[in-house]
Amino acid sequence: MAKLPLEGIRVLDITMVWALPWTGAMLGELGAEVIRVEQLQRYPRLTRGIFPKPTREIAEMLGTIGSGFPDGEPGERPWDRFAMFNGIQRSKLSCTMDLERPEGIELFKRLVKVSDGFIENNAPEVMDKLGLTWEALSEVNPRLVYVRAPGYGLSGPYRNYSGLGMIFESVAGHSWTWWYDNDDMSGILPCFHADAAAGASALFALMMGLHHREKTGRGQLVDLGQCENFLPHLGEAFMDYTMNGRIRGTMCNRHPTAVQGVYLCKGAKPSLETPPGEDHWVAITIQTDEEWEGFCRAIGNPDWTKEKRFSDFLSRLKNQDDLDKLIEEWTSQRDKYEVMHTLQREGVPAGAVLNSRDAFNDPHLKERGWPVELTHRECGTHMYPGPVWHMSKTPSRVFQAPCLGEHNEYVYKKVLGVSDEEYERLVKEGHIGDTYIGI
Repeated sequence: MAKLPLEGIRVLDITMVWALPWTGAMLGELGAEVIRVEQLQRYPRLTRGIFPKPTREIAEMLGTIGSGFPDGEPGERPWDRFAMFNGIQRSKLSCTMDLERPEGIELFKRLVKVSDGFIENNAPEVMDKLGLTWEALSEVNPRLVYVRAPGYGLSGPYRNYSGLGMIFESVAGHSWTWWYDNDDMSGILPCFHADAAAGASALFALMMGLHHREKTGRGQLVDLGQCENFLPHLGEAFMDYTMNGRIRGTMCNRHPTAVQGVYLCKGAKPSLETPPGEDHWVAITIQTDEEWEGFCRAIGNPDWTKEKRFSDFLSRLKNQDDLDKLIEEWTSQRDKYEVMHTLQREGVPAGAVLNSRDAFNDPHLKERGWPVELTHRECGTHMYPGPVWHMSKTPSRVFQAPCLGEHNEYVYKKVLGVSDEEYERLVKEGHIGDTYIGI
């Protein structure tokens, strides 16, 4: 089997929720040994579950994020069964140590000494209080690449402010542009684009740090503010303000340079795969005259397509409210996949709006090997999202997320060289275990 790109690289991971956990997962899939360091004394809310021991009823009441357990059952070890953790924290190892005791910090520094990278996305004061600063750790290992990704960076008045993806997107201005009602922003959904963006950027930053180290022999600190990281994704809106003084408002599903929308489609026949009463939608973009002509051909050139109000690009934009109704009259009589394929044949950008079930059953993704089957000791066998890229010479690997402390023996005895006697002492003192203390 081909050697993986990051084989031989070890990265320590003290990450929370989604953003930097995603970085660790991608590193693991590229071949790095990613060791997640966890504490038995503190339950990581939102990371290994909303609550440490929810009942089935509480899990169901919490909705999609809170009820992410196999068959809706939290079980005796819900922190090992939480779907969000197992989906995002995959391809890693897990060890436990108490970082709030001096011996735990010394153990962690021993790990740092034999590692290449360290990633974390806590508020800066968390690592500072633990003494796990760049200054302290670079003394232990001058070759360490340390990626810190708090919400607002390591300096400035917001330095220690806490937040999650939606908070950072709101501060960055994204939320202002994508609600649906000009008078009511309460309908904004919890879509955490900023988390995924930070995860990918942190991966790139760590790789560049390792590349620089190979040339110079020295590691470095990477200061990645998640909110700043997201701002370039909104570059068009910021440039419109700086050049034209305009403040971008809500865009709904439209775009200022195209006829664009998401249109209701005919519901599929009820089946085990498609429940009755479920909405079906398709996204369509018509920008050029050629695309407009292709759209008209696809729908059979009805008389209204020849009306003056739709005769050119500016007229179509000006009259898009009317045009949307006519487009939806056509789409609502057809299956979303039928609409997508019909328009694509005529060169019109169109795509069925897929839910998670649709995506896992999509023939294109299946053929590309995107869904992968993994077996987890607490959760059984399920399909998971696969790697985000394919490399012809160095295929990625994906393996199941770790249970709490699952790799303690490997980390302590093999990586750190701890004796059996010392290991047992650390178990008794609460550094090593697989169950949170006091819950």
